[in-house]
Amino acid sequence: MKQAMILLLLMVGAQMAAQDKSTITVKSTSVVSDVVIVNAHSDAGDTKGALELRCNKGPSSCKAPEPGTYLMVRLPKNWGMYDCANVDLYPASADPATDHKIGEYCLIEK
Repeated sequence: MKQAMILLLLMVGAQMAAQDKSTITVKSTSVVSDVVIVNAHSDAGDTKGALELRCNKGPSSCKAPEPGTYLMVRLPKNWGMYDCANVDLYPASADPATDHKIGEYCLIEK
């Protein structure tokens, strides 16, 4: 039992380390037909340029963030609630391993 728990912790730790983190700037947020649309911009990594984050308004994991700077964490493939590249959004100074996320979004790179 202890070996299984240690193995599980190692696997979760490896997944957390493998996540792609980048800082984004949210420019605006709108709600259209119960879909939250977040327009943002990134200057880092493979998400350089204009970004759009979308989520369905119903779940508690979908929030409309205020304009400002945030930490975006790209989830591993096939993780998350949407059929697209899923990302979690955190306050800019947050630690994704210990802090609560603002929401989970579908990432659309423009």
